[in-house]
Amino acid sequence: MNVRSASKKSQLAVSDRAAAGFAYFTAIPAVFFLLRDPYRKRPFVRFHAWQAIYFLFACILIGLAIDVVTETVPFLRFLEFDHFPLVSLLLVILWVVVVIKAVNGERYRLPLIGAMAERRARSPQD
Repeated sequence: MNVRSASKKSQLAVSDRAAAGFAYFTAIPAVFFLLRDPYRKRPFVRFHAWQAIYFLFACILIGLAIDVVTETVPFLRFLEFDHFPLVSLLLVILWVVVVIKAVNGERYRLPLIGAMAERRARSPQD
């Protein structure tokens, strides 16, 4: 057995569906799949990696917006306690849905975020 075949066997290959699902677990795997061959050349993985990044940013922005509104307008402070857990639960449910769709091989597009991810996934790679 030569060195080249041994190194090929030692590399772990992840299917496109698994890579797309992993991309939704923080930004680290999403960025990894966008930078690493052969995943960065696969449109399905690129789409889900970009959608995962945009979804993460949207979740952060929603949390910040709720914090800013409740801090600047004192009489709306009830929103933080009454509605923030509900918003968080809805975002977690949406996250589970997109992970399941990715693992099942579906190209499920979230509103607004999905269109942006689709455009980025089609853009030429470096």
